Amino acid sequence: MTLPNATVAHIGIAVPDVDTAAGFYRDILGAAARDPEESDGARILSFATGDVDLELLEPLDDRGPIARFLARRGPGIHHICFRVPDLDAALATCRDRGYELIDEMPRPGAHGRRIAFVHPRTTSGILYELTE
Repeated sequence: MTLPNATVAHIGIAVPDVDTAAGFYRDILGAAARDPEESDGARILSFATGDVDLELLEPLDDRGPIARFLARRGPGIHHICFRVPDLDAALATCRDRGYELIDEMPRPGAHGRRIAFVHPRTTSGILYELTE
């Protein structure tokens, strides 16, 4: 089984400070920011850019996943999120095909959506998020 109709929902970008990073998206791209949210130990500032949002991710403390990413790799693309029609079916397909899941069960994410992450060990080094 494949995941039909999967589309890119957003690209997560780890930054030390969303307010500083927001300038480029606002001033150069002309994108309007949504109200900031907090989820998964990060402050998230989203910009709508056509069909794909850009999410700036700032760590809220030095122990969360975004802080660890910044410490290891510095600012940059953290993950790519795909919207799928059925998250439970997508996770089952990943399991059946041998992909390692970070989240065995969907959990709440930003914007009130259910999310789950696929481990980059099994996706050629790219962290993927799946959402409905």
